[in-house]
Amino acid sequence: MCHCWRRQWGAAVVVLCLLAATPAIAKVYRDMAAALADIFPTCDIDRQTVYLTDAQVATIETAAGQPLESAKIVRPYRASCDGVVRATAYFDVHRVRTLPETLLVVVDSQGTVQHLEVLEFQEPETYLATDRWLKQWLGKKLSPTLQVDRDIQGITGATLTARAIGRATRRVLAIHQTLYPLEVTHGQL
Repeated sequence: MCHCWRRQWGAAVVVLCLLAATPAIAKVYRDMAAALADIFPTCDIDRQTVYLTDAQVATIETAAGQPLESAKIVRPYRASCDGVVRATAYFDVHRVRTLPETLLVVVDSQGTVQHLEVLEFQEPETYLATDRWLKQWLGKKLSPTLQVDRDIQGITGATLTARAIGRATRRVLAIHQTLYPLEVTHGQL
């Protein structure tokens, strides 16, 4: 009898440990189509597929100050109003701690962050960046000081989230600057 309750107790402990270690269900805040429709209600959206060359990858990595983690395929969404490109949206999926996050980063023709939003976050919500924190990025261009704890304040208790968003935003700005250099240098033509 003694062994029987020990076995049951041991099984219960194992089940509780597995439940505690199971990640929360992914939280999807908005899907890509809805986000684009809300941000660009009167614009035409052109989804492009760009295959980066080795030279472009090297340029992006140098500008971003980090390796390009994803494949050499980029899918920018160009928003045109009255035939003029107003902004480009990028969806960046990256790992925060152990689970993924999906960001929407919108860059205007001057190479500045126009919109930054978390669309999906699979880590515990206590580590989620607030809208107030995300607004720090608006109007920022790629520069050596565009980093958390420099131009951008950190997030107490969510350092990994802040750094992941910082890397993703720098990566997107570097991609945009590489793909559309004339827009960034001279403004919209």
